[in-house]
Amino acid sequence: MNVADLPALLAQTTQRLRTAGCVFAEEEAQLLLAHADNETQLAAWIARRVTGEPLEVVLGRMTFCGQTVFVDAGVFVPRRRTEWLVRQTVAVTRAGSSVVDMCCGTGAIGLVVAREVSDIRLYACDIDPAAVRCAARNIEPLGGRTFCGDLFDPLPAALRGTVDSIVVNAPYVPTAEIAHMPPEARDHEPRQALDGGADGVDHHRRIAAAAGEWLRPGGHVLIETGAAQAGLTAEALSEHGLLTSVASSDELAATVVTGRLRGR
Repeated sequence: MNVADLPALLAQTTQRLRTAGCVFAEEEAQLLLAHADNETQLAAWIARRVTGEPLEVVLGRMTFCGQTVFVDAGVFVPRRRTEWLVRQTVAVTRAGSSVVDMCCGTGAIGLVVAREVSDIRLYACDIDPAAVRCAARNIEPLGGRTFCGDLFDPLPAALRGTVDSIVVNAPYVPTAEIAHMPPEARDHEPRQALDGGADGVDHHRRIAAAAGEWLRPGGHVLIETGAAQAGLTAEALSEHGLLTSVASSDELAATVVTGRLRGR
């Protein structure tokens, strides 16, 4: 954006964001100025941000694991902690594998895995049509396919018993805790992308019950969960015959439970 006094505009924008309660006001101001085409667009973006709309939605994009991801309004915004889930998935996924990004949201996880592991066959699914449309923008250029429906329901039947990795960032916030989430999540992201039921593990239990039917022998299902819920998530997987392990990152405050189907 070409303006006569960019430092002054940056200072003004930073102050407006700081007054609105944005913790990283200067960093956000820099991003807004870097991406705005003109001052009219900048003013509109600032107005949206100060009302609490997520910065990633205002910009329409974000950087996740070093990759640019499109982010549409009304779609769950990927969190930095989910980088841990991506790392765990890449570690167990071989070239040429079939990968399902379940409860995919923007499709960010599948996008990064497809960039990191060569020649995977990527399938992404979500119950929210808006999320599926957003995911299509992100993964279809990489050859990924998107499906709309509840968990495994919309996936092609031919995938049963052939999937190498099912990667899951399903909602896991306990219902009673949603009221205490930051407003930009609570007020601007769909509740169905946040609400994990009474203990946060409702979706994990449903996924665990069906995952074995879709995995190949030796395949993995990897689920992001809360530290306090990891035991319940692991229990759900082990109850359905999967060999479980838990991996945590103090740096990212992230926890992933992995279940492996017995076999080669």
